[in-house]
Amino acid sequence: MFTLTVYKPSEPWNKNKIVGQKLPLKLQQIWAIRIRLELVNNIRDLALFNLAIASKLRGCDLVTLKIRDIAHGKTIQSRAIIVQQKTGLPVQFELTENTRNSVQNLITNFQLSSNDY
Repeated sequence: MFTLTVYKPSEPWNKNKIVGQKLPLKLQQIWAIRIRLELVNNIRDLALFNLAIASKLRGCDLVTLKIRDIAHGKTIQSRAIIVQQKTGLPVQFELTENTRNSVQNLITNFQLSSNDY
């Protein structure tokens, strides 16, 4: 006939979970990620990872970078300035030798032009 179901509230999604800001990556973790990306020859991800670490940009700003923002012709700049989307303020950052090499490798292997992301 008629079955009565008792509603039992489910657990909150964040019960026993750590929420909020995550801890920054440690230097050992950064190098472990870099080495793994190099071992599998993942040129694009290695360049993006190195660029993200060097620039400390938000993801939305990182993926909107164009080659012309960080390079003049075939030379990768040692410093770059971009305007952040969220704050609208210009941010200057330095590109390390390792980052410049990985970005140069990306440009060469994928034959990117100055208008490419």
